Amino acid sequence: MHIRNPSPRALARQIDNLWSVSAQKILSLEKTWKPADGSPVFTVAGRYTSKGWTEWTQGFQFGMALLQYDATEDVPFLEIGRRHTLEQMAPHLTHTGVHDHGFNNVSTYGNLWRLMNEGRIAENAWERHFYELALKASGAVQASRWTPLPDGLGYIYSFNGPHSLFVDTIRSLRALAVSHKLGHVLQAENDVRISLLERAKAHARATARFSIWYGEGRDAYDLRGRTAHEAVFNTNDGAFRCPNSQQGYSPFSTWTRGLAWAMCGFAEQLEFLSDIGDTDATAELLKAASATCDFYIDCATARDGVPYWDTGAPELHRLGNWQARPADPFNRWEPVDSSAAAIAAQGLMRLGRHLDTKKAPGGRYTGGEYVRAGLTVLETLLDEPYLSTKAKHQGLLLHSVYHRPRGWDYIPKGRHVPCGESSMWGDYHLMEAALLAQRILRGEPYHTFFNDPRSGT
Repeated sequence: MHIRNPSPRALARQIDNLWSVSAQKILSLEKTWKPADGSPVFTVAGRYTSKGWTEWTQGFQFGMALLQYDATEDVPFLEIGRRHTLEQMAPHLTHTGVHDHGFNNVSTYGNLWRLMNEGRIAENAWERHFYELALKASGAVQASRWTPLPDGLGYIYSFNGPHSLFVDTIRSLRALAVSHKLGHVLQAENDVRISLLERAKAHARATARFSIWYGEGRDAYDLRGRTAHEAVFNTNDGAFRCPNSQQGYSPFSTWTRGLAWAMCGFAEQLEFLSDIGDTDATAELLKAASATCDFYIDCATARDGVPYWDTGAPELHRLGNWQARPADPFNRWEPVDSSAAAIAAQGLMRLGRHLDTKKAPGGRYTGGEYVRAGLTVLETLLDEPYLSTKAKHQGLLLHSVYHRPRGWDYIPKGRHVPCGESSMWGDYHLMEAALLAQRILRGEPYHTFFNDPRSGT
């Protein structure tokens, strides 16, 4: 990846244009979406469709409207997000079968709570209590999906079962974090009180230890920053057995969206722990964050900061020196994943701000370089061929892929690989990255999921 130094003025214009485009996309989906059809997941020929697997994308749908209001103060979008959160999101709060609470509930109830904290929506005591109770419950339910490991570690297990740690759950830890910030705990048998903060830290440490490589001789495929989608354990004794991949090509290559979840999730947890003054896990999380961000910059992306869907994709070699030129979403051999780029852009900016002018121990880049890398990726995504400007296409960010191994993604007529389509998580994270950059460029209060000026954060 070539780290550019985007012009703040030009980037601001691109971000302003994004809000014009995203407004149209949100309203288009609002007009056509039927709740009975399930959560919208990805587009097929430009129209959002559902895909039953787990209901992990609905919070992004309504969260986009809330981000739109946050960025533009256009009140109808606040009402869309608030109304659908009230009417549609309650089942997600007590959903015991998924590891996605931070995606669904912090993107909806959490955004509303944050906006009230920031004085962006009117203070209302009962409305605040409603959001806070929802967030408390969500964090506790997510934390109850727990597999203990030796050495005080453990993890929130994936929908595959108690043996399975998914790397994407690091980004969903925000549910435990905000629940803890609100003073909540998980109560178990005999009224045992379980700290949500300690579970969040234990999960983050387990992810850093078993899902990320550091070039320290772990195995024959040990390259610093390489990331596995899934870590598999023996639940009888807690022993780590092997890496695995559900959505990537193999356990020994890097599924780039999983890498991006790690980048963003570790950086976000570092911000949260710094905010509450807890340094207990900082060294391990910083090691993981810098390793994954360095791997993204040095190994995982094309020159413009956009990755293909997996670093070991079997036909990637047919593209020659693909890292030396911009990603080609219309190539014949392997799809790019713009959603991974949108998530990674935010992770790079957050880690950069956390480090400021410093480098992490063992890291290759300073905080300022990470921020510029994140802005470089964002600049690429805010322009063609990634920004979706055609009114008939309901997606915002083009060339996102969902599940390449299962063949779920739509391949347009005349093409050989998926391209030209969007996903709920890609659209949401492009908007979230743009909102973060907008606040940085304007010198506005820094955007975090736990913003609460009443407590000085």
